[in-house]
Amino acid sequence: MYHLPVLKNRRTLLERAEKFISDIYFTDCNLRGRLYGDSCPLESLACFLTPKRITFAEASKQIFDPCKVGDTFGPTWWTCWFKVTLKIPESWRGKAVHLLWESDGEAMVWRDEQPVQGLTKEGEKTSYILSECLQDEELHSLTLYVEMACNGLFGAGQGSQIAPPDPNRKFSVQKAELVVFNGDVRELLTDFEMLVDIVKELGEEEQRGYQALFTVNEMVNLCDPSDPSSFAKVHSLAGTFFNQRNGESQHTVHAMGHCHIDSAWLWPYEETIRKCGRSWVTVIRLMEKNPEFVFTCSQAQQFQWVKSWYPGLFSSIQHYVKKGQFIPVGGTWVEMDGNLPSGESMVRQFLEGQRFFNKEFGRYCKEFWLPDTFGYSAQLPQIMQGCGISNFLTQKLSWNLVNTFPHNTFFWEGLDGSTVLTHFPPGNSYEMKGKVEDLVKTLKNNKDKGRANHSAALFGFGDGGGGPTQLMLDRLRLVQDTNGLPKVQMSTPDELFTRLQADSALLCTWTGELFLELHNGTYTTQAQIKRGNRQCETLLHDIEIASSLALYRNNTFPYPAEKLQELWRLLLLNQFHDVIPGSCIEMVVEDALKYYEDIRSGGAALLRDACEALVAKGSSMAVFNSLPWERLEVVQIQEGAEKSDLFFSKKTCCVFQFQVQWAESHKFLKVEFPVRVRSPNATYEIQFGHLQRPTHRNTSWDWAKFEVWGHKWADLSEHNFGVSLLNDCKYGYSVHKNTMTLSLLRAPKAPDATADMGIHHFTYAIMPHTRSFQEASVIQCAYNLNFPLRLIQCSPNTVPWSAFSVTSQAVVLETIKQAEDRGGVLVVRLYESHGSSVTATLRTALPVREAWVCDLLEKQDPNHPVPVTSEGITLDFNPFQIVSLLLIM
Repeated sequence: MYHLPVLKNRRTLLERAEKFISDIYFTDCNLRGRLYGDSCPLESLACFLTPKRITFAEASKQIFDPCKVGDTFGPTWWTCWFKVTLKIPESWRGKAVHLLWESDGEAMVWRDEQPVQGLTKEGEKTSYILSECLQDEELHSLTLYVEMACNGLFGAGQGSQIAPPDPNRKFSVQKAELVVFNGDVRELLTDFEMLVDIVKELGEEEQRGYQALFTVNEMVNLCDPSDPSSFAKVHSLAGTFFNQRNGESQHTVHAMGHCHIDSAWLWPYEETIRKCGRSWVTVIRLMEKNPEFVFTCSQAQQFQWVKSWYPGLFSSIQHYVKKGQFIPVGGTWVEMDGNLPSGESMVRQFLEGQRFFNKEFGRYCKEFWLPDTFGYSAQLPQIMQGCGISNFLTQKLSWNLVNTFPHNTFFWEGLDGSTVLTHFPPGNSYEMKGKVEDLVKTLKNNKDKGRANHSAALFGFGDGGGGPTQLMLDRLRLVQDTNGLPKVQMSTPDELFTRLQADSALLCTWTGELFLELHNGTYTTQAQIKRGNRQCETLLHDIEIASSLALYRNNTFPYPAEKLQELWRLLLLNQFHDVIPGSCIEMVVEDALKYYEDIRSGGAALLRDACEALVAKGSSMAVFNSLPWERLEVVQIQEGAEKSDLFFSKKTCCVFQFQVQWAESHKFLKVEFPVRVRSPNATYEIQFGHLQRPTHRNTSWDWAKFEVWGHKWADLSEHNFGVSLLNDCKYGYSVHKNTMTLSLLRAPKAPDATADMGIHHFTYAIMPHTRSFQEASVIQCAYNLNFPLRLIQCSPNTVPWSAFSVTSQAVVLETIKQAEDRGGVLVVRLYESHGSSVTATLRTALPVREAWVCDLLEKQDPNHPVPVTSEGITLDFNPFQIVSLLLIM
């Protein structure tokens, strides 16, 4: 019917449209209330509870007791298995039939002994599709199982999300029934929702927003929720709006499905395995229906878990990886912390991750993917490049407390000059929902307008898993080229970075670390975890060196490659970005400390075996020194010698060893050293090198670094004199003017109410020195403090023997290990530690026939052999350069 034009009030029209699709107001007569048609109760519902996370095979053999909707189950971290018997009414033939399931615990549907669908109310997944269009030949009666975890998407925090878990919380099923799903209503609801959001996001200043407003108002006029025959005309009206296209210059958003799953955080490691299963099987179902859907997924550890626990699902993932829809990204074992792991640990993250992805999927990752960690070391670009990765994606610096990072797309230059193309999605999120708000924010927030016309939008529920939904895909498909919004294309990371690289001529370069101005307490919290990390890094370093040397001292010695990989993977897992920083619940801390004990006990046996293979047995004692320099300062060695006994006597150094009984609340223990040194910058050790940070507070960028991270040492020097602060397990520092501070212990109460309570042991040393810290051997002294001399029983006739040494003090021999999958070949890794260009010779007593440069994945460079002479292997280094060699015996 024709209506005369009337004056329209924007607010009134907008509210009218919102109420028409509201899930709160007028659901008895609006369009939202028609999403589901007829309903039918289940034939039966039965359950059993278990405190353990068990397999389907075990669960299906249990005795199930009758239960009903509304019953409660628990306590927290238990699992409730439901046996669901259903019968679909014959009258629903030709209709879409769903199992509607709403619970406050995360759930998984099992059918025919396989996981088929995740159900998470918080992740907007509350139905399992039984049939898209019920046919006679389909099963009308069947039995399903639902595995419900007694925890939510974000654990079970008491009162707030990051509060310690409530151990006695109960969980319930609020809905469990069969329903007819009206797909035409869902389609119209998406049309309405997207138009309403365009009105809101474009605001009163944009003509396009008013076009959307008038369109959606006319749709309300035409739509009769009780008469489906009116829907086609309404949908056509919406289509006319959405099909009005953009110009060629419009910004392009590369949409990628994503499901960030913290390997542990507010839930334990074991629950993460099930989160992966729930999330990824849902992704597979979406790929079956949406062939254009692309999903990015990181963390080799999580793939390994799924392979072990859900082999059928893993096979499906491999299938969709081949099809180019399920995209492994990141190249690392876990999404590790970007600050605290050692340089060698970071290399192993990539080595283990890339080798896993290549073995299981036949591909190496081209991009480093670390959207959620507490800062990014200045050595990461060199490490990335050494592992075959030249692109980097994150968004965490959008969380900065003080300064706004000036770029979204740029080249990041590391400590040695290596660069990687870097992208921060301008929407400042790794869990968008495909909404208009996400697209507008991506366009408006782009800080490199005119330089970069392509951006990523990662969509899907994250942190606790969940991932994308069909609704998100429908939203993005609807506005893939709609005037007034950026263009949207489903894309892969490789496609995005290829476009960015092609248009990179005007991109800026950021040099040095990417420092997160937030969460500085993570450098100190959960001191036992940080001590375990440092000690286990040291232990694995020593095992590999001793085992490598034993290979050539004892021809019967078997290099323990398999066991070493097992221990390394435990260590790498604990370097996840919510574990080693200490931002996790008590259960995770307990798991992490247990893993460190496993590494210590298993590693001690490996080290003992290797050391015994190095020497003839006897009643005398020898010392195994895993560092490539002599430690002549040692005066006397006794069984059970303390670190201070093995550290020094010629250097002027005060060593402090502590045992602390810590029982504080919301307190921070630090030690301060006011020193007579004046310098505008202090120096801090990082992975494979060091960098400087200001000691003043001139700018907001300076004072935002009130607490910074470093590894084994920090130094404050003026010309010809300085003071260094060394430690054996601490990472938090502050140097303001002439006061040097080391952070020792914290006492936060969330998410772990018992964080850091108990007994702690740690050592630090203050070392005044003349000349520069490089000339004063500060770097070597810090290594000495952290790497103990190992006592070995040996024959009295044992002759001192040196396997490796380096002619330049500037070059550190960091690693000696057997090459992956290559017996008789060693990998040695060295780095320039002073910040200088230098030539150094690696001397060895081993029978080296050939030496080749290799990358960090141990791929031999056929164009780069290195001469082996009687003097050794001579190498040229640039400042902070990492060099890896393959030594063939």
